[in-house]
Amino acid sequence: MGVDGKDEESVTQLPVKSRLRHNSPLVQVILIGLVCFCCPGMYSALAGMGGGGQVDHTIVNNANTALYATFAIFGILGGGIYNVLGPHLTLAASCSTYVLYAGSFLYYNHHKHQIFAIVAGALLGVGAGLLWAAEGAIMTSYPPPNRKGTYIALFWSIFNMGGVVGGLIPFILNYHRTEAVSVNDATYIGFMCFMTAGTLLSIAILPPIKVIREDGTRCTNIKYSSAFTEAREILKLFLNWKMLLIVPAAWASNFFYTYQFNNVNALLFNLRTRGLNNIFYWGAQMLGSVAIGYIMDFSFKSRRIRGFVGIAVVALIGTGIWSGGLAKQLTYSLSELPQALDFKDSGKAFAGPFVLYLSYGLLDAMFQCMVYWVIGALADDSETLSRYSGFCKGVMSAGAAVSWQVDTHRVRLLSQLIVNWSLITVSYPFLMLLVMLAVEDENKTKEETPKDVSLPPTDETSIAK
Repeated sequence: MGVDGKDEESVTQLPVKSRLRHNSPLVQVILIGLVCFCCPGMYSALAGMGGGGQVDHTIVNNANTALYATFAIFGILGGGIYNVLGPHLTLAASCSTYVLYAGSFLYYNHHKHQIFAIVAGALLGVGAGLLWAAEGAIMTSYPPPNRKGTYIALFWSIFNMGGVVGGLIPFILNYHRTEAVSVNDATYIGFMCFMTAGTLLSIAILPPIKVIREDGTRCTNIKYSSAFTEAREILKLFLNWKMLLIVPAAWASNFFYTYQFNNVNALLFNLRTRGLNNIFYWGAQMLGSVAIGYIMDFSFKSRRIRGFVGIAVVALIGTGIWSGGLAKQLTYSLSELPQALDFKDSGKAFAGPFVLYLSYGLLDAMFQCMVYWVIGALADDSETLSRYSGFCKGVMSAGAAVSWQVDTHRVRLLSQLIVNWSLITVSYPFLMLLVMLAVEDENKTKEETPKDVSLPPTDETSIAK
């Protein structure tokens, strides 16, 4: 990635015609949202059914352990790889791994061999690490500094619409299958079609040097990066006090998915109702992202105060939702499973667990968007934020890898809930401290134009052209 001398001279003010032009931050955030709608969004719907749509959770637990183990590594490396390769190659390669993953479950429906799903899960971990590092850089560095919460909410809404549409696929195709069976082939084929579309759409994402904000400035003035430079900068992250403070939140933010998908949705509801639940789970995420986005951008004039208020609001709502989860969890266990609920036949018994599950989705979006806002407030340039986002995604994935094995070893459900709740609660004071020490108000920072990044010279002076 780089610019030549002529481009370097024109980075401060460039002609701007429309907010809906292809190289505007708004359009680019929408495009990355649509890519994630098709790929991670459909993966979320597949995972949200519990067991990847299979009756036996062992295959998806093992596949996802492999997935998140490689995700943890390539999430951390992903920011550096993105800075070297740029968005086109990074995103196209990573999106294709989602298609392979969904196809492995289609294969398992017929042959019952786990090895393909486990290998596909490991490859998806590589791809997901690259995709989310790229997404994090785009979502946090392309928008104007004072509207990052709004753009994050926009992205999160589009992305989670994939979960809503993805939830419709198993709901419609398995509507008349109320018994505990695996989803049919058409369900997996539908997921694969969307994921393929996302792979093709990723070609429309522009490198940051070509994206121009409303004030005429580029999103970055990076001249070029190299593997050595990125390796050095990534290693520094492990001693970066800002990253260390965000580790508890990053570890917690994907840890609870296993419990919610496998031990709430999959254990309390029948097959078709799980698909319906996912529609509302991801729909609630859209509402949660909009709500927290407003708080983080518009609630107070001071950016630091907005950060404090946002964390406090998420902590308060989270405490209430996990308290409701505890009340429900005390009514069942792995040795005393309740009768599977159906949205049509279970009457009032369906309402409470349904509201609890969609509330988990609401909290997930609010928590993760709040974390991304904090990351975005730590810097403005794409190359730094790609590393920060990749590092955090790596930590998230390490936590998720552990959580899938926790479920595989059939740890008591009550213990799983307490651990999830505790991990999230512990993260709030660290986030507060990070906002207090590292987030400055807009009027105290020079946010109009990113600083040039001084990197070693290279012969490749016009890669970004």
